[in-house]
Amino acid sequence: MSSRSLAERSPRVRDERAALGTRADIQALRAVAVSLVLIYHLWPNRLTGGFTGVDVFFVISGFLITSHLIGRPPRSGRDLAGFWSRRIRRLLPASLLVLAVTLVASRLVAPETQWAATAKQAGAAALYVVNWLLASDAVDYLAAENSPTPVQHFWSLSVEEQFYIGWPLLILVLVALASRVRRSPTLVVAVGLGAVVAASFAYSVHETVTEPARAYFVTPTRVWELGVGGLLAVLIGKNGFGRGRSVEAVAWPPAARAVLAWTGLAAIVWTAFTYTGATPFPGWHAAVPVLGAAAVIAANAPEAPGSPAGLMAMRPVQWLGDVSYSVYLWHWPLIVLVPYATGSPLGLLDKLTILVASLVLAAWTKRYVEDRFRSPEWGRPLRKSYVLGIAGMAVVVAMAAAQLVEVDRGEDAARRALAAAIADDDPCFGASALAPGVSCPRTTEGPVVPAPAQALKDKSDAYEEVSGGKDCWASAPRFPVTVCEFGDPDAETSVALTGNSHAGQWLPALQEIARARGWRITTYLASQCAAAETEQQFDTADKSGRCSGWVKRVTRRIVTGGYDLVVYTNRISVPSVGNDIAGSQDDYRRGYEKVLSSVRASGVPITVIRDTPAPGTIIPDCLAENASDLTRCSAPRDRWEPAEPVVDAVHDLDDRGIVLADLNDRICRSERCDGAVGGVVVYFDGSHLTATYARTLAPVLERPLMKALARG
Repeated sequence: MSSRSLAERSPRVRDERAALGTRADIQALRAVAVSLVLIYHLWPNRLTGGFTGVDVFFVISGFLITSHLIGRPPRSGRDLAGFWSRRIRRLLPASLLVLAVTLVASRLVAPETQWAATAKQAGAAALYVVNWLLASDAVDYLAAENSPTPVQHFWSLSVEEQFYIGWPLLILVLVALASRVRRSPTLVVAVGLGAVVAASFAYSVHETVTEPARAYFVTPTRVWELGVGGLLAVLIGKNGFGRGRSVEAVAWPPAARAVLAWTGLAAIVWTAFTYTGATPFPGWHAAVPVLGAAAVIAANAPEAPGSPAGLMAMRPVQWLGDVSYSVYLWHWPLIVLVPYATGSPLGLLDKLTILVASLVLAAWTKRYVEDRFRSPEWGRPLRKSYVLGIAGMAVVVAMAAAQLVEVDRGEDAARRALAAAIADDDPCFGASALAPGVSCPRTTEGPVVPAPAQALKDKSDAYEEVSGGKDCWASAPRFPVTVCEFGDPDAETSVALTGNSHAGQWLPALQEIARARGWRITTYLASQCAAAETEQQFDTADKSGRCSGWVKRVTRRIVTGGYDLVVYTNRISVPSVGNDIAGSQDDYRRGYEKVLSSVRASGVPITVIRDTPAPGTIIPDCLAENASDLTRCSAPRDRWEPAEPVVDAVHDLDDRGIVLADLNDRICRSERCDGAVGGVVVYFDGSHLTATYARTLAPVLERPLMKALARG
């Protein structure tokens, strides 16, 4: 059957689209974009690059918005206010509804550990700045490990809203400039937009290389994608500025336009199947789906033999394009919250149910929310849209703030409970429950201390948010040498603690010992970068090189620092260059040996702490979800306990001045590890000890420290 005959099966759809000024090919492109995102989120291993659907949406938005703006270019503040009023009515009612419903649903079914993060992101999403919050979290190693919230997909909507604020201002300036210099507005606007696109693209490529986690979310790395759509609207439009804008297609023969449309679709689908989470993105890789989407729009697929126009005009495709915005809004909260409601990971039936529910909710939202508020009466008088938009945003922000107040009150109660538990001096508290010869019951149900929501924040004083301003971490991308001191500044015994975040987790235990013995502790800590002379594979070569530089500089500082003892431990967070984690063990063993040998050459004794078990799942979340059966937050010890090449390094060096401390028998039982031991939450995330549990390990850690000091 030809494309033309396929198209003719739905003539009423085409007639309706023409009457509404809506292009069937763009609606179809929306359908493709939301399908990619939906399938990717439900079946990420089947469509590894489905996240590129968002980039397709960006191009569409840039094209349509610019088409409106150049058809009626803004020339005054009132013109801008009218444009933004239409955007408010188009986007805010549905998005604010979903945010409000999600906040309520999250409070009802999600564990208490998720309430604060969801509330913060929902408030930021209501103000359309959540992409910047997520960018900040993305470059925070520990925050990046947090469970996803049901509103984080609003990052792309935030990018678009910020674009909608700045883009009209840019076009207003360019149109005014064209009038002043008496040049064609098409030329001036095209040059101006082209310059912005080029600058944003260059920045995107640079930022993706230097800080890819942040680059994914921030607006400057994404503006060029919307700008490509905007530039296309200028280049292929008909008529003049201010005389209406009839945007059609490239002036090619129908057969060539059909080929162009198929090529664009193929490019989009190719990225969906070949890109993965390891693809540097956005950067230049985003150009493939972006240009693919631009090609489809530029082609405006004609009804000709071999054209995709017939498929695009089919009713189901057009309907999905119509509801794509609401589908995007609803699908992610369902994906995140359904497992909490059912108490189990998503199965096939759950995913199919979410798929259907997303479509049903989207249809309802489109009809009763989107379409209703788009009607002209909601924009008259002009201030009406703004009053309603601000009121809606205020309601969501207030709901988020109320949730944060509840979390704060819960944390106050949790702190009092923790203080009482510590004061109780229970012989089975924390790590003491696993001491040899004692008989303490296994912690199988709550309550536990710190309470799970508080446990997320129960970190050492090395963290800025705990110490109230002192950030003790050398972080990517620069990895500067960062030094912090704790304990008695005039102490006779000086101890250096060095390594990555799994060294930092021992600071609370060291502080307990230091208080009792009058020591001074100096920290040399890095985020992710292990203190090993090993080429470590970060997401950019520059970070790898700077990590190596940090190791060498810190080793020199420790060797010349006059310390009485060095406490050394690391987690293998990234593989060695060219390997996976399993294949990196020998590289790390040799790297550990080099650092330990350098320190020992100065005569300083070393206590090497074997790395601690790592669950890999957020333990406070698990405990909050399973308060009546905490055994669901446990696993065989050999599954959590990592391979530890530093043990082999210590044995190979065979130096009496290096004492190996293996405290894992006080974290796990002989065969099994639990998320809570002795009534205490063991981890504040998926691998790091809570400060409370670390303190209960102080008596056990003290013995190998004193042994090493005696040998020094």
